[in-house]
Amino acid sequence: MHDVVIIGSGPAGLTAAIYTARANLSPVMYEGAQAGGQLTLTTDVENYPGFPTGIMGPQLIQDMHAQAERFGTTFHAADVTKVDLNRRPFTLTINDEETIHAKSIIISTGATANLLGLASESRLLGHGVSTCATCDGFFFRGKPIAVIGGGDSALEEATFLTKFASHVTVIHRRDKLRASKIMQDKAMKNDKLSFRWNSIVEEVLGDGVVSGLRLRDTTNNQTDNLDCKGMFVAIGHTPNTQIFKGQIDTDANGYIQTTHGTATNVPGVFAAGDVQDSHYRQAITAAGTGCMAAMDAEQFLETGD
Repeated sequence: MHDVVIIGSGPAGLTAAIYTARANLSPVMYEGAQAGGQLTLTTDVENYPGFPTGIMGPQLIQDMHAQAERFGTTFHAADVTKVDLNRRPFTLTINDEETIHAKSIIISTGATANLLGLASESRLLGHGVSTCATCDGFFFRGKPIAVIGGGDSALEEATFLTKFASHVTVIHRRDKLRASKIMQDKAMKNDKLSFRWNSIVEEVLGDGVVSGLRLRDTTNNQTDNLDCKGMFVAIGHTPNTQIFKGQIDTDANGYIQTTHGTATNVPGVFAAGDVQDSHYRQAITAAGTGCMAAMDAEQFLETGD
């Protein structure tokens, strides 16, 4: 029987581990298929407080891991594949084999950025291909870049990126945007922003870093190359909540709904990080909610509330 089981090992989960370990709750963490979360796919992180010269994403995760381990967190390189939250203690199935029990659970399984599914995109992820303008826009000062998508998020990121880039090209597979009119109007008036309509990315070009995109026109199947030094994919995120379906309240997009801090609709189950945050999606905000979840779990174990 464990006091606290943490599912997921990004900044939210690792911060929760640090705080619950320091509270002598002997947390057990199941790291999941992508240990460390999305930060392990990031190169330089320059907006995390405390690192004036920046830090590599994998190094930041490694340091958080070491800190949590120092205070007594137990780590397992395994997946939680099934949960039963209908009664306490909660039951968790590990790798479809082992069963464990927990008095409380912190869900920090994150969200996965939707990608185009190209081999070249995967190869250059973190080397010119990004899913976060706020995280990486600074690295493209004075360079031409492209944003893929046609919704509010895509136009919001494209507009933000014009602060840094020499020019931003929004690539959309149709000839009409899905974004709200106010976002469209704002983008259309921006001199540093243009559109490639009826176009899809066939290949991300570059040897080691992005140097351009091969585009295909969906109306005539003709291809041409777009010169750019970065590609930002803004076609949404999918929260990693599949194993909790039907047991935890989520919004229409699958993000876990929390109240009174990080509490879910199931007493004793808490959620932190991108799995319950569809708006900010930053390492620092994930870490903050990880701290909150740890303190909420500690209070629950002490009082039952």
